[in-house]
Amino acid sequence: MNFPLPEFITVSAANPWTYVVFAVIGFAFGYTLEMSGFGDSRKLAAQFYFTEMTVLKVMFTAIVTAMVLLFGAVGLGILNFNQVWVNPTYLSSGILGGLIMGVGFIIGGFCPTTSLASASTGKIDGMLFMLGGFVGAYLFGETERFFTNWWNNAGYYGRVTLDQVFNLPLGVIVLLVVLMALFMFWGAEQLERIFGKKDLSKEPKIRVAGAGVLFAAAVVVVLIGSPSLEQKYNNLTFTRTETIEQLNADPIVNTITYTADQMLENRLVFITPAEAFKAKYDQGINPVYLDVRSEADYNLYHIEGAVNVPSERLEEVIPVLLSEPPANTVFMVMSNDETAAVAAWKLLSASSVPNVYILEGGVNNWIAFFGQDDPTLAVQPKPEAGDDELGYIFPVALGSQYESCSPNPIEYEDLEFVAKIKLQLKRDKSGGGCG
Repeated sequence: MNFPLPEFITVSAANPWTYVVFAVIGFAFGYTLEMSGFGDSRKLAAQFYFTEMTVLKVMFTAIVTAMVLLFGAVGLGILNFNQVWVNPTYLSSGILGGLIMGVGFIIGGFCPTTSLASASTGKIDGMLFMLGGFVGAYLFGETERFFTNWWNNAGYYGRVTLDQVFNLPLGVIVLLVVLMALFMFWGAEQLERIFGKKDLSKEPKIRVAGAGVLFAAAVVVVLIGSPSLEQKYNNLTFTRTETIEQLNADPIVNTITYTADQMLENRLVFITPAEAFKAKYDQGINPVYLDVRSEADYNLYHIEGAVNVPSERLEEVIPVLLSEPPANTVFMVMSNDETAAVAAWKLLSASSVPNVYILEGGVNNWIAFFGQDDPTLAVQPKPEAGDDELGYIFPVALGSQYESCSPNPIEYEDLEFVAKIKLQLKRDKSGGGCG
């Protein structure tokens, strides 16, 4: 199923309705906060005294509802979870930041977002808290250079989700989190009854029905499951624009949709050594050379700047490839020939890593193309080289020290090739949360 949502929410002068959508969402969010009592610091601070647990109940309701809908959409194939931005985990600095925010929440009675909601309704304490937030942000910006290494590296685990931590299916994690939330709802009401002297018999009965619906929806998510990598690969489509030049007439521009297998069969993702080399000097893209060979082959010979990620470890770095590199990054996968590189391309493409290409003929072809005039490359062809093996015998392991590993851009300035790289820009990453 293809939905036009990405095109609809792209902010541009050609689509001014996006501003209306964002304004409505912002208004609805602020209205919900105010109607839930989140603009009152006394109501917010009361949760820390266990007399009023509305904040916990509302926040967890929002979290588990969004979670069930999100992974329900993932299970139905409407949404690819790999394309959802997940804040990287910084355990040490995250714990310290959480403690600082928690203490500020207790003292001031607001978190950053609720202070904005309070200030917008004219509450002085909300305005002062918001002002304090701006001052704190300024002080952080002025002092960050003194602890930037610790802040950026302490306890960094990258894109980590609970299914990875506990090695459980996503649906099971969803069900467990929903059960935890329902237990916390029940516990919160017991705390309100004990410390806040609240009469639970006056609470609306619909909350019980809502809990039942939420639990049933979580069970459905478990039953639906998540699409496998093979299913994701089989559902992949690529849209490419092809221009056909005509004599004495305007060129014809065709938009063609290919399946993943068709992209391989038509060799639309195979780039020549010349194009892979020229990409290094293209200011419009950020080339990343992924060498999926064994460490032993990589140490014998590799293209300068190539990152060695053996095929068996490739899946581990996919979260990093999805979240860290710039949007104009192009990944060029290479093996000795093409076998391992094709398998890597299938894995990365099925995992929604954008702009992935394969070095045509692999490292063997690179050596054949650039190594002919390399005086430092005293190698001999290997007789009867097996599938995806190095086709040359290297007496020593010099890695990227050969001249052909980084050809002279002046010497090869006039290389000709048919360009295959067509950059597809992904959306910018964005964070989220209470603040």
